[in-house]
Amino acid sequence: MQNRLALLGGEPVRREAPPTYRTLGDEERSAVNAVLDSGVLSQFLGTWSPDFFGGPRVQALERAWEQYFQVKYAVSLNSATSGLFAAVGAAGVGPGDEVIVSAYTMSASAVAAVVYGGIPVFADIDPQTFCLTPETIRPLIAPRTRAIIVVDLFGYPADIAAIKALAKPLGITVIEDNAQGPGASRDGRVAGGEADMTVFSLNYHKTIHSGEGGVVTTQDARLAERLQLIRNHAEVVVQQKSPDIAPEELVNLIGFNYRMTEIEAAIAAEQLKKLPQLLKRRQDNAATLMRELVDLPGLTMPRVEPGIAHGWYVFPMHYAAAATGVPRARVAAAMRAEGFPLGEGYVKPIYWQPMYRKGIAMGSEGFPFSLARAEGRLPDYHAVLCPVTERMHTSELLTGDLVHAGWTDGDLAQLIAAFRKVFGQLDSLRAEGA
Repeated sequence: MQNRLALLGGEPVRREAPPTYRTLGDEERSAVNAVLDSGVLSQFLGTWSPDFFGGPRVQALERAWEQYFQVKYAVSLNSATSGLFAAVGAAGVGPGDEVIVSAYTMSASAVAAVVYGGIPVFADIDPQTFCLTPETIRPLIAPRTRAIIVVDLFGYPADIAAIKALAKPLGITVIEDNAQGPGASRDGRVAGGEADMTVFSLNYHKTIHSGEGGVVTTQDARLAERLQLIRNHAEVVVQQKSPDIAPEELVNLIGFNYRMTEIEAAIAAEQLKKLPQLLKRRQDNAATLMRELVDLPGLTMPRVEPGIAHGWYVFPMHYAAAATGVPRARVAAAMRAEGFPLGEGYVKPIYWQPMYRKGIAMGSEGFPFSLARAEGRLPDYHAVLCPVTERMHTSELLTGDLVHAGWTDGDLAQLIAAFRKVFGQLDSLRAEGA
C-alpha cells in the first residue's frame, strides 16, 4: 500500500528543495580573474575605431560562437532582450509594420516589435512542438507583414527552413528566438544558422549563462553590421563610418548601449565549451522521464519528431483531466506537496497583457496601436486569437524544470516515485475534491 499523499497529510517523497542548476566552476573563476588582472572590464567605444567592436574577450566569444553554431557572424549583447530589439531594428521594422510572433513565450519576443512601432500579430502554436509552423503563420501574412519571430519554445527547434520558404518570396525577415534551446538541432543542423537572425540568451537560468547576456547570429553581412551599429550608438558611429550613407540605410540606426562586458564574455566563452555535456545530460534526463512516466493515466509525454535534438529547457507534458476526473491544479498541488514543483501551463498568452488589451504603449494616444486602429487592421486582442495556446495554458499543459544537469539519477528516481505516488492515488484526490 502506497504512503498517504502528502497533500492529504502523508509524508512527502522529498523534504529538501529540488536540485539547483549550477554550471560555474574553476574554469569560469580563472577566466574572471584573468579579466580582473588585465584591468580591462570593457573596451567598447561609441566611435568608429577598432574598439567599436569591443574588447578581446568579447571578440573571442563571438568567433567561438560562430564556429560552434556554423555561422558567418555572431554579435554579442548584454541580454537576449537586447538581441531581439536589435534584430527587429536590423530587419527594418517601422511604425505600423506587422510582426508575426508566438502568443506563448516570454513577452520580449513581442515587445521587440512594439519598441520600433510595429504591431504584434499573434500566431498559435502547434500543440505537440509548441512552436509556430507555416500552417499557423500563413493565414496571418498581410501586406504590412515585415518580420516573423519564431520561438524555439522549451528548447524544441522550430522548422525554420519551412518557415523561410514561406517568408523569403515575400521579403519577410525570419528571426529565431532560440533563448531556450542552444545546441538543439534539426536533421543535423544546429539551430542558429538558418533563420535570417537567431537570438540566444545567456541569462542565469538558461542552459549556459554569464548572469546576463545574449548573442545574435546571422549569415548576412549587412544584418551583422546593422546589429553591431544598433548595439553601440549607431547614430554617432554611422556618420564617422560612412559620411555619405544613403537615407534608406539610416532606418532604425538609433543607437543603444547593448554592449557586453569583458567579464560576461569570459564566463560565456567557458560556458560555451560545456554546452555539449550540459545539453546531453538534459537529453538523457528527459529520455528517462519519458520512458518511466509513459504509462501514467491522463499524462502524455512530449513528442519529439525524428531528426530532432531537443534543447529541453523545461519538460512539458500534456494532462487530460477528463481521463482522470482530477483537475490539473489538484495534480500539480499534489506533486508540489511531495517536494517537486510542477507548473500549470507556462506563461499567460501575451495578448492578455494590459498593453495589448488597452491598446496603449508609447504615449497616451496609444502608439503604435493607434496606427493600425486608424486603418482598421488592429488585431482584436480581446478575442481568442490562439485557441491552442489558451488551452495549453488554462487546462492541458504541465511543466517543470525537471531535467537540467543538476538532476542526478537519485533525484530523478525520487521524482519518478512522486509521480507514481500521485498518479497511483488519483481516487483519493477525486474523493477529497468532491
